[in-house]
Amino acid sequence: MPDDLNWAIGGEAGDGIDSTGKIFAQALSRAGRHVFTSKDFASRIRGGYTAYKVRTSVDRVESVVDRLDILIALTERTIHENEDELHDDSVIIYDGERTTMQDVEVPGDATALEVPLKRLAEDAGGAIMLNVVALGAACEVTNFPIENLDESLQKRFGDKGEAIVENNKKAARMGQEYVQEEFDHEFGYDLETTDEDYVLLNGDEAIGMGAIAAGCRFYAGYPITPATDVMEYLTGRIDQFGGKVVQAEDELSAINMTLGAARAGARAMTATSGPGIDLMTETFGLVATSETPMVICDVMRSGPSTGMPTKQEQGDLNMTLYGGHGEIPRFVIAPTSISECFWKTVEAFNLAEKYQTPVFLVSDLAMAVTEQTFPPEAFDMDEVEVERGKVVDEDDIDAWLDEKGRFQAHFPAADGVSPRAFPGTTDGAHMTTGLEHDELGRRTEDTEVRVEQVDKRERKVQTAREEEDFDYREYGDPDADTLVISWGSNEGAMREGLEFLAEDGYDIRFISVPYIFPRPDLTAEVEAADDVIVVECNATGQFADVVEHDVLERVDRINKYTGVRFKADELADEIKQTLAGDAGTTTEVEAE
Repeated sequence: MPDDLNWAIGGEAGDGIDSTGKIFAQALSRAGRHVFTSKDFASRIRGGYTAYKVRTSVDRVESVVDRLDILIALTERTIHENEDELHDDSVIIYDGERTTMQDVEVPGDATALEVPLKRLAEDAGGAIMLNVVALGAACEVTNFPIENLDESLQKRFGDKGEAIVENNKKAARMGQEYVQEEFDHEFGYDLETTDEDYVLLNGDEAIGMGAIAAGCRFYAGYPITPATDVMEYLTGRIDQFGGKVVQAEDELSAINMTLGAARAGARAMTATSGPGIDLMTETFGLVATSETPMVICDVMRSGPSTGMPTKQEQGDLNMTLYGGHGEIPRFVIAPTSISECFWKTVEAFNLAEKYQTPVFLVSDLAMAVTEQTFPPEAFDMDEVEVERGKVVDEDDIDAWLDEKGRFQAHFPAADGVSPRAFPGTTDGAHMTTGLEHDELGRRTEDTEVRVEQVDKRERKVQTAREEEDFDYREYGDPDADTLVISWGSNEGAMREGLEFLAEDGYDIRFISVPYIFPRPDLTAEVEAADDVIVVECNATGQFADVVEHDVLERVDRINKYTGVRFKADELADEIKQTLAGDAGTTTEVEAE
C-alpha cells in the first residue's frame, strides 16, 4: 500500500461536504499526521457536484495525486466523477438505501461497502448526522482511532450544546460498529498516529494571519469567491489589536476606504478576485500617484467575466502587471505555498511602506481553499519585522520642511522615496491629489515638473531592485539540462512531481518564482539549459511570455485551464510528454 492515504467525500452542495471534510482533516492533524486538502465545489448554494479530498501521511505532503483510496459517496454521481482515480484496493462507502450501484462499474477488486448512513444517523438522533456516520465507517476501514474525531466534533458542534456533540460522537461510533459487525474484511489500511503538533490552515487564513502580524489595522472588502475567507479570518481577530474590518457595498468602495485609511497612516489592505480588481483599477492609479502605501490581494479564479467562480486559474497575471491607464509603478508578489502566504503578506506591507507604492499580493483559488498542516514554528512571530519606511514625526518635522515638500524629487539619496507625515503631525500638513503635482502636492502641468515626478515614482522600483532580494527558490538537480519554471501555487505539485520524474530517470532543475515584478533575471539559468518548460494554470502562458521577453529565447509551455489545479503525478507525465515532443511546443492539459 502507498505510504500516504487519499480520502474523499462527495455529494451535492448543501450536503455538508465541506464541514465533514474539515472535521476529518482536523482529526488527522491532531493525530500528528500531515494533511493536504483539495475542494471541488459548484458555484451555487444547493445542488451541483461538490467534493472534499484529503491526502494524509506521516511525512509532509504538498499536492494532490491521481489516486483515491477511500471514497464516501453520498450520491451516485460521486462515484462516476471519481472512477478514474479508484484502484483495486479502493474502498467505497455508500448508503444503499439512498444510492444504487446498478449503473456504476467498480474498478477491478475495489470494495464497495453498503452502509445505511441515514438510518444509523436517525438512530443516533437525527438524519443530519449521516456524514458523521460515514466518518466513523471510514475510521474503521483505515484503522484510525475514532477517539481522534472527538476533539474535531467538539470544535465543530460545541457552540450548539453538549447534547449535539454527544449525538455526533454516537453517530460516528455507530458507523464504526456497523462496519466491524457487517464486513469481515481486512482493508489493508492503517493510519499511524504520532505525537507531532501541527497547525492546519488555508491560504486565505494565512494571508489574514500575516496581515495582523504585519500590523495591518484596517481592512475593507466585499464578499467574493475565493477571497472572502481573508475577510472572515480578520473579522473579530483584528479588533483585538485595535484594527477594524469594514464590509463595503462593492469593490469600488472597498479600495477607496482602504486608500483613506492608508492615507491616514494605518497599514491597510483589501482583498478581492479578478472581477473586483477590474473595478479597483482606477483607484489603483490614484494610490500610486499619491504615493500611498497599500496592499491589494487578488485571489485569482477562472475568468473572464463571472467565469467559473469556484474553479482554479492563474489568469490575472497580465492585469496585475499592466493594469491601469498610464504608467503605474507597483510591486507584484505571488506566494508559492500556504505558509508563504503568511510571510509574503508581511513582506508586501513592508514594501508598500518603504517605497510608498501599491503592492499586488497574488494568490489563487487552489491555495485559498486548500488546508495544509505546518509545524507551529513555521509562523514564528518573533521573526516578523515591521518596516514603516520614511515616516516623519514632530521631532523630525523641521528637517522635512527643509527638504521643501512631501513629493520633493531631489532628496540626497535620490531613491525616489520622500518622507511622509501622517495627518495630525504638527507642521506636517500637505496636499495629496490624483492630478499631476509639484513637490508640495499642488496641481501642475509644467513639463519639467511632470518629468521629475514621473521619474521619481519610477525610481522607487529601481531602488527596490537594488535594495531587496527579489530572488527565486530552486529544487532538484542544479546541473540538470532540463529547467522547469513555475510561479504561484504550482510549486507543491512540481516539488512532488520531481520525485516521480526521478523514479523514471529524469534529472530536472526546478525554479519557483514568487516575485513577478520586480522579478529575478533568469537569463543565465535559461541559457544553461537544453530544455526550458514554464508551467502555469492559464491558456495563453502569461508568465512564459514574460520569461521569453526577458531572456529573448523561446520556451516550452505546459498550460492547464480546466479549472482544476495540477496534480503531482499528472504534472510529471506532462513534462515527460513535452520533453518527448518538438521544442517550442505548448502542452495543453486535457480536461479530467
